[in-house]
Amino acid sequence: MSERAQCWINGRLMPGSEASISVFDHGLLYGDGVFEGIRFYQGKAFRLQEHLQRLMDSAAAIRLTVPYPQEALIQAVADIIAAFAEPEGYIRLIVTRGAGPLGLNPEPCTHPNVILIADCLSMIDERQRRQGVRLIVASTRRLPADGLDGRIKSLNYLNNVLARMEASQAGADEAVLLNRNGYVAEGSAENIFTVRNNHLFTPQPTDGALQGVTRGVVMALAAGDGLPVTACALTPYDLYTADECFLTGTGAELIPVREVDGRPLPHCPGPVFSRLAEAFADRVARETQAG
Repeated sequence: MSERAQCWINGRLMPGSEASISVFDHGLLYGDGVFEGIRFYQGKAFRLQEHLQRLMDSAAAIRLTVPYPQEALIQAVADIIAAFAEPEGYIRLIVTRGAGPLGLNPEPCTHPNVILIADCLSMIDERQRRQGVRLIVASTRRLPADGLDGRIKSLNYLNNVLARMEASQAGADEAVLLNRNGYVAEGSAENIFTVRNNHLFTPQPTDGALQGVTRGVVMALAAGDGLPVTACALTPYDLYTADECFLTGTGAELIPVREVDGRPLPHCPGPVFSRLAEAFADRVARETQAG
């Protein structure tokens, strides 16, 4: 947490240093809740409506009632951006089950908590963004849809944390999770794309990939630029033999990959990545410009 961090909890703005919730909140005790990460640029949230719709879908999937209408959440986002010291930053929007007695039963939790945190977030430094990151394929597997559907953006991220720990222990920057069938799902905190012969490929949500907002923007930008995009089953072989590979996410934005499991890729940053990164920056600037 930086000194600039701001929080909004159940309608009340405060500095991050003053924010607190009950230790009996089931979001803390059991990871029972959902969240969204939202970037803002030039004082305006990027693709806010898409993030809020995904939040509502995640909440519906776990039978969690969001106690504010979307209009109130939009105003809360505007208020916390206005209170933040910088025109650009990152917002974590969280809805927890709320406080209740010890035990897994959520029924006694009758007052969900809504929390917004505004702060700075940098997934990598600028040197890594220029040179690209190194990935490993983690032994930690993505939970199957009959365990926890990857489309639910829940507070339970231990699966991702364990994969990221593997990457750190291996001296890599990020991990790729496979599903139980051996197909690529995503990174620990990002979607993943490969490029082969100017054709983009990305895992499909049914293989465990989050339906990323940035992923969707990149797919639309590629299609608009005449680059074919296919969502399909991928294996590590497809990563190892790609012309290019890159990661996308709200926190990550776009990050090029230079190596997967010790195998250097031919191009990093590659020409397709560079085109899309420029197009993404232009799209952000247009959608968040004043007026």
